[in-house]
Amino acid sequence: MLKKIKVEDAVGTRLAHDITEIRPGEFKGAAFRQGHEVCNEDICHLQKLGKNHLYLIDLADDEIHENQAAAILAQGLAGEGIRWEDNPKEGKIGLHAAMDGLLSIDAAALAAFNMVDEVMCATLHSHTLVKKGQLVAATRAIPLVMKRAPVERAAAIAAQHGGVVSVKALKKAKVGLVVTGSEVFHGLIEDKFAPILSGKVTDLGSEVAGVSFAPDDETLITAAIRNHIDSGCDLLLLSGGMSVDPDDVTRKAIRMAGAQEVYYGAAALPGAMFLVATIDGISLLGVPACGLHHRVTVLDLVLPRILAGEKITKKELAFIGHGGLCMDCPECIYPHCPFGKGM
Repeated sequence: MLKKIKVEDAVGTRLAHDITEIRPGEFKGAAFRQGHEVCNEDICHLQKLGKNHLYLIDLADDEIHENQAAAILAQGLAGEGIRWEDNPKEGKIGLHAAMDGLLSIDAAALAAFNMVDEVMCATLHSHTLVKKGQLVAATRAIPLVMKRAPVERAAAIAAQHGGVVSVKALKKAKVGLVVTGSEVFHGLIEDKFAPILSGKVTDLGSEVAGVSFAPDDETLITAAIRNHIDSGCDLLLLSGGMSVDPDDVTRKAIRMAGAQEVYYGAAALPGAMFLVATIDGISLLGVPACGLHHRVTVLDLVLPRILAGEKITKKELAFIGHGGLCMDCPECIYPHCPFGKGM
């Protein structure tokens, strides 16, 4: 129950909720926190905030305050790699990354959670690279006072698969690069692929263990793949030879090297001729020529997920299609753009 009283009669009472103050361009936050004891000096300030009345709360057994509700919701939403504090501000609790890594959102569970009346959770996009301490989600109960049952139901929905929001650390992979193409192998043109791929690998905290060059010969490409695997590489990136020209034999070489699974083609531009394969649990990523001409391609969407331990199959490559069209902006601002955000 809520009991309304005039603000001038509130001296000596304690606030039932945070009182928000907004000064455009300067400040938005709590002018007074829940539990603050109102004194005479506060009356003018409260009136300037438009508070001519305050509320006293007398909770029934089946009711819950917004701050208690927010804590229950946060507990259900938080999965692996998430930290939060039971210190609501204006009824909201933020969920933060407990480590550097890749954010994972159970979008179906999030939608089911948000279908419950009077609760909400908003998150960053799934598969966003985040830093330790970064705010990745926030939740609250929308009314000041609500029934306890919907809060507990929403929290149970969120928790049933280990939480809606999680962060996965990226492993430090030992990466082998195979650059294919007779024109590069014979020195007719300068290789520019290896530096680009090496930069993407090291930017994600992994190391390039070796770089091999091979002509358009499936036997020699197969040998290069096997050499990297035998030397202990646990991830391979292959560039070139991914199109449909007769002399593009990289895909054949990957199969000859023993690939058990090969998924060719991704619903993304740039990157439609991308390839994912596995050999004895080791992932191979085939990068088409677009990787030379575009700063960001489907590789930038897939590589962090591989390093986070995800298995990429035809399904994942298909779901990239929603948001998988790069707008080729004159000045690339990825990741602060829609590319890859529909996954």
